[in-house]
Amino acid sequence: MSNSKSNNLIMETTKGKVVIEFLPDRAPNHVDRIKELAGEGFYDGIVFHRVIDGFMAQVGCPQGTGTGGSSKPNIKAEFNDEPHVRGVCSMARSQSPDSANSQFFICFDDAGFLDRQYTVWGKVTEGMDVIDQIKKGEPVVDPDSIVSMKVGD
Repeated sequence: MSNSKSNNLIMETTKGKVVIEFLPDRAPNHVDRIKELAGEGFYDGIVFHRVIDGFMAQVGCPQGTGTGGSSKPNIKAEFNDEPHVRGVCSMARSQSPDSANSQFFICFDDAGFLDRQYTVWGKVTEGMDVIDQIKKGEPVVDPDSIVSMKVGD
């Protein structure tokens, strides 16, 4: 059992603090990637570029457009039986199942149609009210962003 220090992601956004619990038993490679990128400061300053009311808030594109990722190779899919419900964190990808890289989304509501097609790697345990306040849009005008993201308590 890993300690809470390494099993939480602390995301400070322009709207407030969010705590995400990792699910390493469900998606170990995706959890490792998020931890690695967060540790390098990759997510600091990145905007929530696609935020759809009642659906999800997407973040993790360095260009802020949804077209980019990190310089690291894409990750092989780790689809699991964790349902896409409110507060679930899952990896974004292109048409290819093995194309997840750095972008992820947080569900505002149940999105069962995504189950077993996108890799769930975490759950918001604190600050879902903060996620609810993130500016909506496709693309978002004057978007909210991640101020800092780090692994810890």
